[in-house]
Amino acid sequence: MGIKYNNPVYIIIGATGGIGSELCNDLNKDSCHIVACSNNLEKLNTLSKEQATDSCALDATDFKQVDSCVSNVLEKYGRLDGVVNCVGSILLKPSHLTTEEDWNKTISLNLTSAFSTLRSSARTMMEAKGGSIVLVSSAAAITGLANHEAISAAKAGIVGLVMSAAATYSRYGIRVNCVAPGLVRTPLTEHLTSNEAVLKKSEKM
Repeated sequence: MGIKYNNPVYIIIGATGGIGSELCNDLNKDSCHIVACSNNLEKLNTLSKEQATDSCALDATDFKQVDSCVSNVLEKYGRLDGVVNCVGSILLKPSHLTTEEDWNKTISLNLTSAFSTLRSSARTMMEAKGGSIVLVSSAAAITGLANHEAISAAKAGIVGLVMSAAATYSRYGIRVNCVAPGLVRTPLTEHLTSNEAVLKKSEKM
């Protein structure tokens, strides 16, 4: 992430998921100050104790809650060096079986949470003239996969969001990037990674 200071300050949103918890662990090894964020209070408390991180319970789809978290971090540490949004979901349904509720939830969890993270972080980092924002997309955003219509649309939206934001905020020294992994072994994907045929197919992404 291009650590700029000793003991840099990072907010990890979606910190209790498979990717988020590993990221917290890696940043801890680099002596970073970490504020772990999640809407799962039980897992958040466990993570905070195990990794000695600060914690913030929030719903990443709620703009006010994300704004408040960023403000609190800035007040405590005086700066914000990086933010990562690892919030996500999986919906494997063809369009004709996808309900309006399915669609709205998928867009909210993936794309709205990404935008709320970007908006709050950018406002703070513009004043500091620098920082790093990372959003998590998916290989499904750019690969045509059957039964992925809703999640592919949400993840593709993140790619477009990042490309535009990178152009907008580069003048302020803010780097905006996304990672687009294929199938990763996490509790969220356990029902998929337990299938050898699915695993072999994912290796081709």
